Parts: sequence; structure tokens; C-alpha cells
Amino acid sequence: MNSNEINGIINVLKPPGMSSHDVVAHLRWRLKVKKAGHTGTLDPGVAGVLPVCLGKATKVAEYMSEDHKLYRAEVTFGRVTDTQDGFGETLQVQDAASLEQTEVTHMLSHLVGENQQVPPMVSAVKHKGRRLYELARQGIEVHREPRTITIHEVNVIKCSGFGSPSPMVMFDVKCSKGTYVRTLCHDLGQKLGCGAFMSFLVRTGTGSFHISQALTLEEISHIYELGQIQNAILPLDRAVPFEAVLVTDQAVSPILHGNRVDLSKLVSSPDKLRENQLVKLINQQAGCLAVAKVHFEPTDGLSDGNDRGRLFIQPVKVFG
Repeated sequence: MNSNEINGIINVLKPPGMSSHDVVAHLRWRLKVKKAGHTGTLDPGVAGVLPVCLGKATKVAEYMSEDHKLYRAEVTFGRVTDTQDGFGETLQVQDAASLEQTEVTHMLSHLVGENQQVPPMVSAVKHKGRRLYELARQGIEVHREPRTITIHEVNVIKCSGFGSPSPMVMFDVKCSKGTYVRTLCHDLGQKLGCGAFMSFLVRTGTGSFHISQALTLEEISHIYELGQIQNAILPLDRAVPFEAVLVTDQAVSPILHGNRVDLSKLVSSPDKLRENQLVKLINQQAGCLAVAKVHFEPTDGLSDGNDRGRLFIQPVKVFG
């Protein structure tokens, strides 16, 4: 097998201490592939799921980065740090023994929905071409505009230490991309009036990729040495977060040349397709061919978007 022919996604369990870029560079070297890219930055100190696209799959990275994220976090009350986690310098200490468990769980439940959040300095957000965490290491702090984030779910796993100066709560959160859980913890402490920091974090999932199937770099290296790396590579259609449209064999070549396909070239599709909806075009033999956009061609200048006889699908990103 020629390793340069690896095309697909590998579900990596990123270790703490490596940047996402470091992980990609390591895999590019280890697997001897020319093209590789991650699908959503993890801060260097955070471990967890980091899907890495290889070969032709790098074309889908931009779509995968939009997926929701899953984290398991622990928040410890009674202390504020300059990094909003346990590794930073302490800025404030306050006895949180009077904090009630019901106060915290109530406040966590009210995080669900759309919120505004200011990214922390110790994050991978870029400012004038440089990562914020790089500036923070030099003692530089810059203004950051708040961003809109969405919290889809919050589930409390366990509470401990209530009645002591530093109670803790472990919780799972499902959120939109760009959400900083360390800032959720910090802001929670500010709202409760006792301060807090993130004392633990792991990303347990992103989109359809979960930590239960993630591989460490050591496991990947071992699989590669055994000549079985293709067994760890997931196909493109697993990664593209759109509904599938199955096309005929006759449609494969036109699609790979960027040509549109009409209803006659479809084997199956979702019942209700919308104008400008993104879908993935799949052929049973050739696999995932492209990301494409749905259109309804007007008849006599009119179209209500419901006449499937006028439907056509235009590729916007071809994987051939």
C-alpha cells in the first residue's frame, strides 16, 4: 500500500501538552502523507477528540468544524485564576462553603441557549495572525470582542465538597464551535459571587466522532507499523455532516467534473429538500463524491421550491 493514498479521517485522542498543529504535523510525518488538517482546534493543555483529515478528506475539514462539541468538565469554586483553569496564577481566593448545590445546578441549567462569550487569553483564537495563548505567554493582553455561542445541553454528573471552602461540580456540555468551557466555569463563579476556575476538561466528542472510538498517537503508530492503518481510517461520508443523496453510476463522472445532476440521476434522496440546502452526493461503488447545493429550476419564471421535477443539484466541493 502506498501511504500517500490515504484518504479519510482518523479519530485522534489528542494528549495534553501538544497543540492541534503539532498533532497534525506528527501524523503527516508518521503516516507519510502530504495533506493533513484538523477540524477544530483544541487548546494545547486540553486532551480529547481531534478528528484529522488526510489526503482528499482535507476538503471536508471546513464542514466538519461546524459540528457541535461535547465536553466533560469540572468547575471548582472559591478561586479565580488568570488562565481560568488550575494552571494559572491565583488572582482571588474566597471561601465558598456557603454555596448551595442547588444554586449551582440551577445556574448551569440556565446556560442552555444562545449566549455572548469573550474568548480567554489562553485560547487558540488568532489576533493579528498570532494565537492568543502565544501572546498570553509573553504577558500581553489584548481586547477581545464577545462571540455568540450556543449551549445545547448541560448535564450535571456529580457534585462534591459542598460545605467546604472549595466545592466542585463535574458536568457534561454539548455546545457550538468556539465555546470556551473554561470561560463558562469562570463566568459561573462570577455570577455566583465566589469565583471559580476549570479544574478539569476533556473533549469527549465532535459531530459524529466520539472519544470511545478515538485512538492515541501511540495506537496509531502501532497500527501503522502493522500495515493496518487503513482499518483506522474513516470514509468521507462519515465526516460530512449533511444528508445523503444517492446517485447512479452514470452520474459519477459528471459530478467529479463539477457538473450538475438532475432528478433522473438520483437513486434516493431525503423526502424534503430545500433550495440552497447542502447535501453529500454518494455512489454505492465510488463512495462520497461531493458536497453539493440543491436548486429548483423555475418553470415559466415561477418556482415554489416544491416541484421535485425541476430539482437539480450542483456540486460545490468535489472529492475526486
